[in-house]
Amino acid sequence: MLDPQDLAVVAWQLGRPPTGALAVARRCPYGYPQVVLTHPLHRTETGFVVFPTLFWLTCPFLVAEVARLESAGGVQRYEARLLADPNLARAYASAHDAYRRERSALLSPEDRDFLQQVGALDRLETGIAGLGNPRRVKCLHAQLAHFLARGENPIGEAVARELLRLFCSPRRVLCAARTRPKT
Repeated sequence: MLDPQDLAVVAWQLGRPPTGALAVARRCPYGYPQVVLTHPLHRTETGFVVFPTLFWLTCPFLVAEVARLESAGGVQRYEARLLADPNLARAYASAHDAYRRERSALLSPEDRDFLQQVGALDRLETGIAGLGNPRRVKCLHAQLAHFLARGENPIGEAVARELLRLFCSPRRVLCAARTRPKT
């Protein structure tokens, strides 16, 4: 689980407490979380949720920058690149496989047994951002988060190259530090 200070920062970044956050997977140069690792199984009072996103982009600056790429047709551009470039498609399929393996490794034997009993173990067979088809691209935020955390996602790497910077200006950090609640 995140330490209390990181938990407070991530809650502030997201505007709500994070669900299932286990650890900071990457920090910005100022020391703040950019990406968190989340547990794939979230138990609730009324049941459970199998969460497909292993790496969650939390940095408000990057979230806004990637949202601009998505709204400008970024997902469709990357899907077209996958169709046109077999090497990119192979590397992306490999990233999905690595993502699945890492997500599966986070489950305890008890988690696995529970998911088997409720008939939900197959929900973990999806790749990045819950995709079942590695020829599709969904959520550039999830692609970038995976790349920043593990470095093995060619779509996330391309998104990173497309951005002017991977962190905000020092001035923005100072302004945010003044508005963020203290822990």
